[in-house]
Amino acid sequence: MTHPTLAGSSRSSFAADWWRHAVVYQVYPRSFADSDGDGLGDIRGVVSKLDHLESLGVDAVWLSPFYPSPLVDGGYDVSDPRSVDPRLGTVDDMRELVADAHSRGIKVIVDVVPNHTSDQHAWFQEALASPKGSAARARYVFRDGLGPDGGEPPSDWRSHFGGPAWTRLPDGQWYLHLFAREQPDLDWSNRGVRDDLLRTLRFWGDLGVDGFRVDVAHGLAKDLAEPLRSQPNLDRQLPTDGSDPLYDRDELDEIYAEWRAVFNEYEPPLMAVAEAWAPPSRVSRYAKRGSLGQAFNFEFSTSAWDSDQLRGVIERGLASAERSGATTTWVLSNHDIVRHATRFALPNGVDLDAWLLTGGVDPAPDVAVGRRRARAAALLMLALPGSVYLYQGDELGLPEVADLPIDRLRDPIWERTNGAQKGRDGARVPLPWDSEAPHLGFGTGEPWLPQPAVFRELAVSSQDADPASTLNLHRAAIRLRGLLDASEDITWIDSPDGVLHFRRAGGWRCLTNVSGDAVPLPAGEMLLSSAETPVGDTVPRDTTVWYR
Repeated sequence: MTHPTLAGSSRSSFAADWWRHAVVYQVYPRSFADSDGDGLGDIRGVVSKLDHLESLGVDAVWLSPFYPSPLVDGGYDVSDPRSVDPRLGTVDDMRELVADAHSRGIKVIVDVVPNHTSDQHAWFQEALASPKGSAARARYVFRDGLGPDGGEPPSDWRSHFGGPAWTRLPDGQWYLHLFAREQPDLDWSNRGVRDDLLRTLRFWGDLGVDGFRVDVAHGLAKDLAEPLRSQPNLDRQLPTDGSDPLYDRDELDEIYAEWRAVFNEYEPPLMAVAEAWAPPSRVSRYAKRGSLGQAFNFEFSTSAWDSDQLRGVIERGLASAERSGATTTWVLSNHDIVRHATRFALPNGVDLDAWLLTGGVDPAPDVAVGRRRARAAALLMLALPGSVYLYQGDELGLPEVADLPIDRLRDPIWERTNGAQKGRDGARVPLPWDSEAPHLGFGTGEPWLPQPAVFRELAVSSQDADPASTLNLHRAAIRLRGLLDASEDITWIDSPDGVLHFRRAGGWRCLTNVSGDAVPLPAGEMLLSSAETPVGDTVPRDTTVWYR
């Protein structure tokens, strides 16, 4: 069965493998642009800023969840996956966004959240009103407790947001939630759960979207056989044999093969990228041709500013892509982590959770160093084969907002850890568009998170006409990336310690100086430099150049 292309979307004009070398721009809708003055970004706000994305030159926009949600977890607690939150717009607004983006040659990717629902989802409300052992409860993971009165959780599993991964109901049963208690986990051994997700994929595919980002892609299949096994480690320390009871299990292959069959019903086939925190040796499973097709490589987002570490990230990423037959992905920042302009401004090895609790003052970030390194890292990442995922504000060099008032925090991590971790709100502060407008052009109403004073000088309007700005560096790099040869390998060039230097097909080269000293600039034609001032005969520290 081949589904019709949405009228006016022109999706059929896109090449089937567009995603292999795409520059994808992540939009966190509630913090992008507010069209109606209620303080929340919305779908029509995204439509109003498509000119910005077109001028940036990106190939696709990825929208984080915009579905109806109580916003316990920033929209990742979904109460209806086939609708739009009324505070953010309507399904018709999404149709307009898809058609307008496609008319500009920009593809649209949407988040899908298959591991769990909101506790306000109709299914979970039905489960709460149904007895033990009912079909309604079978869609989720309900278990009796341990101990004489069933008062102890069914297992020692822990929530990612702190505390037990189980919550007890008044009737004595417990339900599983690997994240907030308001996010009950679905039971993916249930055929009805699987079929409903396929309906969701087709709903958005029929509307015209080009692909999906799959949240917690490594977490759907679970070993729920009694007695439940202990799982002392979180998913970032998984075994390499698929034996963890909760994450990265081999049963996922069958689930994603069904999804791939749905994707292939469309012309061109829909793409998908997995958020899969799995061992490097197993991430390639999610990127196989018969599975989701691509998987995030998050190692850039956790690497120190160190040449050996960065080279290792690149080599492992390219090797994983070769195993899967896909291309790798490169990520410096997203909505879940401290922005890289700030990470690179701090000494290597700083505990970022502890640093956030100081309000970002101990240690004090070296803002100038962070800015230089962020620009150099962006140019390094954009020089690599594969897909690049930019997070909104990366192109402006936005820093993490570490000093948000406690009473404005919205991330459930703060509450669930009893204040031991501040959470992810500092990466989700609304964007600055116009340095002279109220709320920096985000909207007419007070934004849901406060914008810091430093955002004024980083606003789009402040950077637009400055040829040396971080915004124009990204524009130039994305334009050049599209003109240069898009082969899928690199050749390393012998270089001094602290220097990353490689050649791409067609003879162009990328050199990143991570050392503390300037290094000689090789002979050739300068294409682009991350330095804010012209480069002479040497490449300054914390600088990337492209040349041929």
